[in-house]
Amino acid sequence: MTSRYWVVSLPVENSASSVWNRLQEQISKHSFDTPLYRFNIPSLRVGTLDSLLALSDDLVKSNNFIEGVSHKTRRQIEEFERLSGVESNALTVDGVPVDSYLTRFVWDEAKYPTMSPLKEIVDSIHSQVVKIEDDLKVRVAEYNNVRSQLNAINRKQSGSLAVRDLSDLVKTEDIIISEHLITLPAIVPKYSQKDWLASYETLTNYVVPRSSKKLYEDNEYALYTVTLFKRVADNFRTNAREKGFQIRDFEYSPEAQESRKQELERLVRDQENLRSSLLQWCYTSYGEVFSSWMHFCAIRVFAESILRYGLPPSFLACVLSPTTKSEKKVRSILEGFCDNSNSTHWKSEDEMGGIFGLGGDADTYPYPSFTINLV
Repeated sequence: MTSRYWVVSLPVENSASSVWNRLQEQISKHSFDTPLYRFNIPSLRVGTLDSLLALSDDLVKSNNFIEGVSHKTRRQIEEFERLSGVESNALTVDGVPVDSYLTRFVWDEAKYPTMSPLKEIVDSIHSQVVKIEDDLKVRVAEYNNVRSQLNAINRKQSGSLAVRDLSDLVKTEDIIISEHLITLPAIVPKYSQKDWLASYETLTNYVVPRSSKKLYEDNEYALYTVTLFKRVADNFRTNAREKGFQIRDFEYSPEAQESRKQELERLVRDQENLRSSLLQWCYTSYGEVFSSWMHFCAIRVFAESILRYGLPPSFLACVLSPTTKSEKKVRSILEGFCDNSNSTHWKSEDEMGGIFGLGGDADTYPYPSFTINLV
């Protein structure tokens, strides 16, 4: 799929069809590998030139915003497809691939009545996209919250023994808890295991001989248990810490362990369900945003054409997708459709930095021209 398009508008003196035929002929002759399509813009309510000029700044700002939301939604889709391990789907507007929607654009009269004032249509498009962006933020925040909880649990279960949750490593048979005895988990540096085995019985009085058992080992530490009398537990912790051994606080509870397991399973389900539903929502919302963006581009071309060529509206709008090496030639062809005085006027104004209009790349040429990047 082509990802970069130009939307341009050329002046019409007699008939749009004659300009279109000439343009097709010139492109076919001098840049045959450049796709060319008509961009059908309906007859919109013009209002006054003053109202168009007043609207021009809003058009630039709103276009940047809408384009940004479009790309943000697309990136979110790509991220979720990657995380879900699903094959990337072609993005569509009501089932029509976005590139086809652009090159075969048809104004949605039911959604945006052409008899409505331009500012009213612009405000309607902008507010719709604002709502979609707000919804996206809320939905992504909800998903990220669940993901953060899950990541926190996973870090506790897979991190260093110095910090990770020990409940899945310590079993019922590893623990002795009675009126007088207690089993403590000790985190011993790997290089100090011999020292631990040689000294743990003497760290304090009333340590059960030969009670230490190794349960697990990671890259840095080993997990041992040791059984002793409860009344010397605090003294044992202090002496162990002085020798570089960490005695972890741990209370074995099968009920709590089962509860944590169920919580983990619930979070995994919630994350998958949220990601799946959010991905489907993004597919739909991207289509809505892209449709809004193309209608907005149509308004920009319409307004800029009037500001460039005057009233009544008489212009030909089209979409092209030249290759990088063909761009200069295509620009030259398009400029040939503007009379010399118009072309010279806009070039000199450009050099002076005094062009009025809708900003962006539209101000670089003697005809309205906007670049649409689909990715």
